[in-house]
Amino acid sequence: MRHICNQIIDMRIITRSALVAAMALSFFIACQAPNSTSKSETTKEVETPVNKNSTRKTILFFGNSITAAYGLEPAEAFSSLIQNKIDSIGLEYECINAGNSGETTKGGLSRLDWVMKEPIDIMVLELGANDGLRGYSPEETKANLEQLIQKFMMKNPNSKVLLAGMKVPPSMGDQYFLEFEQIFTELGTIEGVVLIPFLLENVAGIKELNLPDGIHPTAEGHRIISETVWAKLYPILEK
Repeated sequence: MRHICNQIIDMRIITRSALVAAMALSFFIACQAPNSTSKSETTKEVETPVNKNSTRKTILFFGNSITAAYGLEPAEAFSSLIQNKIDSIGLEYECINAGNSGETTKGGLSRLDWVMKEPIDIMVLELGANDGLRGYSPEETKANLEQLIQKFMMKNPNSKVLLAGMKVPPSMGDQYFLEFEQIFTELGTIEGVVLIPFLLENVAGIKELNLPDGIHPTAEGHRIISETVWAKLYPILEK
C-alpha cells in the first residue's frame, strides 16, 4: 500500500511578458493530468484507505497529479524521497501517497474520509490549483480547503497540516491572481497548519525540470520539491 509518497519571480511584481506568463502556465497546468492517465500513473491510495499496520506514525500526502508523480515511477515521487530521508535518520514515520491526478478541492473533500480510516499524524495537503485552472471562485476553493482541514483535524486531534501553496498564471487577471494566492496565506494562519509558500519553487517553468509535455515535474523536479517540503516538515517531526 505504501506508494512512497521554482523559482518564479514574486508574482506581486510580475510583468506581463510572454516568458513569465508561459512559466506560470507551465507549473499551473502541471497540477492536472490528461484524461488518458492510466491507473498506474495515479496512486493505489485513491482506491484504498490508509490501513496502518505498524506502530509508525503516518504522514498522508493528499493531492493531485504532482503528489501522484504523474509519468514517473513511484520511487521518484517527492513523498517517496521524503520517506528515504526519514528512514536515513531513523525516524518512525510512514509516508502514504494519496495523490489523485486531476483532483479538485471538492473532489478531495469527498474522498478524505476514505483515506483516513486509521489515525494520521501529519497531512501534506496539495490541492487547489485545478480549481484555479477551471476558474472556480476563490471563496469556494478556500471554503473547501478549510472544511477539509477542519475535518482532518477533528478526526486526528493534535495532528499537523502542511499546506502546499500554489499560484495561478497572471493571464487570469491580477485580481483573480491575488485572491487565489490569498487563499493559502489566510489558511496558513490556522492553528496546526504550516504553510509551504509555493510547492513548485525552483521547478515551475524550468524546461529541464519538467517532462517532455512541459507541465509535469521530472524526477529531478520531484527531488527539488522534496527539499522544499522537507524544510517545513522536518521541524515538526517527533525526533
